[in-house]
Amino acid sequence: MTSTLGELSRAIDLVGVFANALLGGVVARELRMDPVGFVALAILSGLGGGLLRDTLLQHGPPVALTDSRYLGTAMAAAALAFVVPIKGRPWAMSYPVIDALALGTWAAVGAEKTLAVGLGWLPAVLLGTITAVGGGALRDLAVRRVPEIFGVGTLYATCAAVASAVEVLFSNRGAPAQGAVVATVVGAGLCLLARWRGWQLGQGLSWEYATERRPGNRLPRLSIRIRRD
Repeated sequence: MTSTLGELSRAIDLVGVFANALLGGVVARELRMDPVGFVALAILSGLGGGLLRDTLLQHGPPVALTDSRYLGTAMAAAALAFVVPIKGRPWAMSYPVIDALALGTWAAVGAEKTLAVGLGWLPAVLLGTITAVGGGALRDLAVRRVPEIFGVGTLYATCAAVASAVEVLFSNRGAPAQGAVVATVVGAGLCLLARWRGWQLGQGLSWEYATERRPGNRLPRLSIRIRRD
């Protein structure tokens, strides 16, 4: 049973790598990059989160370097994006589902790997989230864009954090394999629901650096003026 779940998780993982690497290739096409740019953005987008996680854990080489299927999948997606324009209704309909499944899977895997090396629940939630969203953030930073996880789109990192927390709860009860399934479903379902409903976290408060004199207020009115010669 555990072996079957592991293979299913790996299959979803690789599908997620392909989809997100393909998105990196789509961004490279939009920016009219050369083949090196396609490969670089595909690897960052599809494998960046796992590379960050494994590097921070310092528990052996990153899985993306030890399992050739991961790097090969990312490069295949880059090649496809370079040769074929990825757009249209089929891509628009399938990508959110694949991306949501990958988010749930990556969050669960990241949290479980963190617990497996002896770290606590909070690092597990953190690294599970990084695994799920790190690749997209690295891709956006590489092309000088504000990463979507910083509030540009609907809930994403929050969904990964919830999925990671679910995996931690199940692992602490001795059921990590079942937790991987539940965490994937919860993370993917919440991500799709957030896209459908347009859920976003509130933006930062807008502070006014001025104090106005009001009746009964002894403080003077302060203002900041910039002198331009």
